[in-house]
Amino acid sequence: MPDKISDLRNLTKDELNLKLSGLKTELFNLRFQAEAGRVEKPHRINQIRKEIARIKTIIKEGESKNAVSSKQA
Repeated sequence: MPDKISDLRNLTKDELNLKLSGLKTELFNLRFQAEAGRVEKPHRINQIRKEIARIKTIIKEGESKNAVSSKQA
């Protein structure tokens, strides 16, 4: 089940990166299974891709906020 965006925003950068690496591993495994023709839940591939995009967006937003705040200080 995909996480809500508000739940993801409450995580630290390290937690987001850990979750991201786990999702990338899962996506790799699912793609490998899909190539072999034995993936049980093909819809899960799209869910994971979207989840990865959400996490990357949140990480990028955090970097942008840090850059803006450091320029103002």
